[in-house]
Amino acid sequence: MPTPAASHRIPRLAVAVAALALALTGCGGTATTPGSSAPGAAAVPDRVEPLDPAPQPALPVTVPSADGVQVTITSADRVVPLTGSLNEIVHTLGLGRQVVARDITATFEQAADLPVVTRGHDVSAESVLSLRPTLVIAETTSGPAEAVRQIRDAGIPVLVVAPAKSLDDVPKRIDTVAAALGVKDAGTRLTQRTADRITAARKDVPATSGKKPRVAFLYLRGTASVYLLGGSDSGAASLLEAVGAVDTGKESGLGKDFTPITSEALAAAAPDAILVMAKGLESVGGIDGLVKIPGVAQTPAGMDRRVVTVDDGVLLNYGPRTDQVLSSLVTQLYGKAA
Repeated sequence: MPTPAASHRIPRLAVAVAALALALTGCGGTATTPGSSAPGAAAVPDRVEPLDPAPQPALPVTVPSADGVQVTITSADRVVPLTGSLNEIVHTLGLGRQVVARDITATFEQAADLPVVTRGHDVSAESVLSLRPTLVIAETTSGPAEAVRQIRDAGIPVLVVAPAKSLDDVPKRIDTVAAALGVKDAGTRLTQRTADRITAARKDVPATSGKKPRVAFLYLRGTASVYLLGGSDSGAASLLEAVGAVDTGKESGLGKDFTPITSEALAAAAPDAILVMAKGLESVGGIDGLVKIPGVAQTPAGMDRRVVTVDDGVLLNYGPRTDQVLSSLVTQLYGKAA
């Protein structure tokens, strides 16, 4: 399943429909890349790379929350990030030992043994409060709102962060989380490291004057019959454009984040390749099942069986591992080892 920057971007109705299937099929699993379907793609461990040495929080701090509240944090001893993306940032800043829980979208290795405080994608206030957190970090899409309100009403500092939609959001999110944890200097270090790696990954995009690859981003949960086509607000456009590709959903004028797949929409998009999350592809029975979805087989991508996969737990995070996503896209779209 996508990470919150990812999963929580999926329409909540679709998430609710898919909740049972997610419980049965799993949400992240083993990351064999990001990008495991490309022939010969090298395995990339699903783990983060914390800063070394780990920083020491300088608290208390008061920081603005995306919901308009000024939040005062006095301790970072017990942190509960409510999305996989935020959890990844906290761990990568070097404060993984202070994280006491995860949501279902935090799939990386260092978080594997943490208790899960979401049911499907809904936050369980009782589960969070039982862990006696000193800081909860959420996104504006975290919900239900009543659960987030209950945590804050219990006296727990709750920092709400705006969800990521593009590469421009990467440094903002890292700096926001680092400031709340009292490790601003570490945030600066991680922001620079991440920017350098993203720049290096983008240098591997081959220069070409020919046609740009056209890519449709599909969100799939076959066991729940959820088949969605990503639009301009899906979060994938910035990644695809960064590697010289065209997001066909955005180009087609799909203004929403996701819309149900139709044969007409796919025909109009005419993608050369289809981008899917690894678990989504698995849920429809692999490429053989994907091309059975109405309209897919009639696209150039379907006819060529050209499918690009990236692990659910990292694709739309827009965080410290985004360079891996870009490198995987380059490898799979152009056959170039990044």
